[in-house]
Amino acid sequence: MVSFNLAREAYGRSAPTRSPRTIEYEVIAQTTHQLKTAAQLGSKGFPQLARALYDNRKLWTLLATSVAENDNELPQSLRSQIFYLAEFTQVHSAKVLNRQAKVRPLIEVNMAVLRGLRQEGAPA
Repeated sequence: MVSFNLAREAYGRSAPTRSPRTIEYEVIAQTTHQLKTAAQLGSKGFPQLARALYDNRKLWTLLATSVAENDNELPQSLRSQIFYLAEFTQVHSAKVLNRQAKVRPLIEVNMAVLRGLRQEGAPA
C-alpha cells in the first residue's frame, strides 16, 4: 500500500506543459549561453568553444530542416530568413574553428532570434 501511495503521489502530479515555442526558446538560450561562456574563456577554452559551436550548428541544422518542410506554417519570408541564418551559422562556425573569425556574430544571431521569440510570447 505504501508503494501505491508513493507512485500515486509521484505520478499523480500534473507537470506543467511547455509549448514548442517555449522549448525552442530554452534550447536556443542554453546554446547561446554555452557560446558566451566558452568565448569568455579565451584560447584556453577552445575545446568548450568547439563543443558549443557543434551544438549551435546542430541547432541551426534542425531549424533549417524544420523550415524547409512543406507543412511548416511560418510565413515563407521568415522561413527563408531562418534558412539563410542556418547557412551563415555553418560557414561562420567553420571560420571560428579555424581561428579566422570571432564567435560574437553567432551569439548576436541567436540573441536576435531569442528577442523575436520573446516578442511572440515565449518566457524571458
